Amino acid sequence: MTTPPPSSAFPSTFAAVDLGATSGRVILGRVGPDNLDLTEAHRFPNTPVRLPDGLHWDVLALFQGILDGLREAGRSGGVTSIGVDTWAVDYGLLDTDDALLGHPFHYRDDRTDDAPRRVWSKVGPEQLYRITGLQHLPFNTVFQLAAAAQTAQLTAARTLLLIPDLLIHWLTGSIGAEETNASTTGLFDARTGEWSKQILDQLSIDQSLLPPLRRPGDPAGTLLPHVAAYTHLDPQTPVTTVASHDTASAVVAVPATEPNFAYISCGTWSLAGLELDAPVLTEESRAANFTNERGIDGTVRYLRNIMGMWLLEECRRTWSAQGLPTHIPTLLAEAARAKPFHAVVDPDSPEFLAPGDMPERIRDYCRRTGQPLPGSQGAVVRCIIESLALAHRRVLRQAAELADRDITHIHLVGGGSRNDLLCQLTADATGLPVIAGPTEATALGNILVQARAAGLVGDLTAMRRLITSTQHLRRYTPRGDAAAWDAADARLDTARSA
Repeated sequence: MTTPPPSSAFPSTFAAVDLGATSGRVILGRVGPDNLDLTEAHRFPNTPVRLPDGLHWDVLALFQGILDGLREAGRSGGVTSIGVDTWAVDYGLLDTDDALLGHPFHYRDDRTDDAPRRVWSKVGPEQLYRITGLQHLPFNTVFQLAAAAQTAQLTAARTLLLIPDLLIHWLTGSIGAEETNASTTGLFDARTGEWSKQILDQLSIDQSLLPPLRRPGDPAGTLLPHVAAYTHLDPQTPVTTVASHDTASAVVAVPATEPNFAYISCGTWSLAGLELDAPVLTEESRAANFTNERGIDGTVRYLRNIMGMWLLEECRRTWSAQGLPTHIPTLLAEAARAKPFHAVVDPDSPEFLAPGDMPERIRDYCRRTGQPLPGSQGAVVRCIIESLALAHRRVLRQAAELADRDITHIHLVGGGSRNDLLCQLTADATGLPVIAGPTEATALGNILVQARAAGLVGDLTAMRRLITSTQHLRRYTPRGDAAAWDAADARLDTARSA
């Protein structure tokens, strides 16, 4: 049953700390019975640092950016509460004094290349999937811990905190592990919703390393005195546990008012899938590399990670270094004029994971698979966008089959929803209407969970109704030749087997 919001017409303000792979933001959200407005208080870069031992997040700079953003929030009149979301799988290690041991590794660091083999020698991939339901990605936390085995840091560690939990610890002094992010680690039981004692025992991981679990909406503490002093916020300002995995927050804000929907949360990654009531832990699901991650209120995010706009962003980084144009609207306009289906790639091919010269890697893929090489910038961008649309089509069709669900429409949220070409080509490729928006889905989901904890909104259905009534959405109807997409998909199958 939907809990009606209170009658007060005066909106409350919530601060969403939202960290992505390339930047962080502090977003202020004003929430009332019929209001949901966002303002960006502060934006700051997220620039990884390569040290002698590998690629790391500059987590101290990120925390300073958060403090500066909350200080801006304090200047604007204060906030009702604060929530934190980030990417998944990466972590910091604390010693017995709760001090950070070294800089957290970046999931794109190559130290985990051989780690899956070591884990599978103790917990086979079939058993690992039956318990965790997690898509195989070489940087999952379970593999990062295998790569760190017997290092001085892990030996000295007493607590492991995923990145949003680490940031909350620095804001409040409290320690916990939020469940939507915990479900991405490979150490979490998809059925019970708890840490898996069986996996921890088989991998000789001390369960005391992992903090108690928190659920979205749980209180996480109040601000430490020095944080309150710097930000000019009330020391009693609560930090509320939200769906701290950014995709889980984004899915909260999917404006779904009808059943049989699929979603694509599109940014650096494209997360394409379904919202289910129970995990799908079959061998067929494992073979198709689908993941079962926690959403709010006991839901399951049944999806697959697809290498998303990372390919385009890496192309732009390379082109910028070469002195070439990188203005996205210009590049997309050139892509729209480029020859359709000149070449297609598998975005999840391993050579696209690490930073580097992405245009040349795309041409190398095409060369290796016997396809014509995309020459111009517009042709490269067209190749990326069509390849992502094909990946969306392939993943959603598999998800529907494996979960025995019909899909009648797709919600595409996140930064990719601004990309008209991607939205239209996804509709064309799938043959399904695409509703694009909201762009700031992650921040909106973060804020809505805080607002619910404060008693201002009701259940998930009520949250999504508020999104639908207050946010700008666009609809894309399928058009073009479906046979051409079938042919491109068949060509990609041939290329993947080459």
